[in-house]
Amino acid sequence: MYNDVKLEKGLYNLSEKSFTNALEELDPSTAYMGTPMEKLDAFERQLKRFNIRVAGADCDRVEKFFSSTETAVLFPEFVTRCIKKGFDETVLSSVCATQTISGSSQYLGCVIDDSVDYTSSAQATVLPTTTVKESTTATVLSKYGRLINASYEAVRQQRLDVFGVMLRSIGVKLAVAVVKNAITVLETDATEITASALTYDALASLYGSFDCFNMNTVIASPQSASKIVAMEQLVDTSADADGKMILPFGSELVKTSAVANNKIIGIDRNFALEFITSSNLVMETDKLIDRQLDQITVSITCGFRKITAGAVKVLKITT
Repeated sequence: MYNDVKLEKGLYNLSEKSFTNALEELDPSTAYMGTPMEKLDAFERQLKRFNIRVAGADCDRVEKFFSSTETAVLFPEFVTRCIKKGFDETVLSSVCATQTISGSSQYLGCVIDDSVDYTSSAQATVLPTTTVKESTTATVLSKYGRLINASYEAVRQQRLDVFGVMLRSIGVKLAVAVVKNAITVLETDATEITASALTYDALASLYGSFDCFNMNTVIASPQSASKIVAMEQLVDTSADADGKMILPFGSELVKTSAVANNKIIGIDRNFALEFITSSNLVMETDKLIDRQLDQITVSITCGFRKITAGAVKVLKITT
């Protein structure tokens, strides 16, 4: 049971296992099916075990994590989860078809060659060929990180929910830097159509340029996004239950400063982009456990690869 788990630093250093995965092996969530704790994962059960409240009116302060040597072991996972939540709440979730874990800093994916038309074939003739082969060009992964400098004395009295929001904001800004790489990959060698101005007709032309795939995401700069939502044809459009702006032809409008003001990118997010990482967010756990919060780094090594060229189109505004 979760009350019997021995928490120690070594749980962070197990090969190919996250801290939560290590806890799950010691305290499987399947054992709690049908109980009041079935919706909690192994880490959340440890928070309950030590009565550490990370949100709500009775939220604890940072120092609660350091009330014992065992509770201190939970602190790096709390920090990592907060930053990762901010990282995951960005546009990456709306533009990536899949995520791949690579064992090295260079990644060779597969490419597909199906340039021969998909047509009917006469009886007893050879069928048209689609070839899948390893790419000849490797995707080089880049490291994105941040140095966090905050002494324990400076944060020990901070409420955990407020401190968590600060950490989430770091994750958001870290992801914004990563998104710039994603946009560059999407734009490179993409089919481009032009228009003299950003109008609803131009957006409709971008939508109409998709053949096999569906333009379910439109990526624009904040300036261009504001022009789009101000269009007369969108006067009755509102955000959905998740706060996403859905255009009349069914595309989610995503805004990011990584896109130039004179370009609109349309993608089928189910086929366009592969997100490649060599690891999840990396945190210096030992320092956090020992309350040495000065000079703490968080980083992720990642890159992007376009999967299907036809799933990406670019609208360029010429004036």
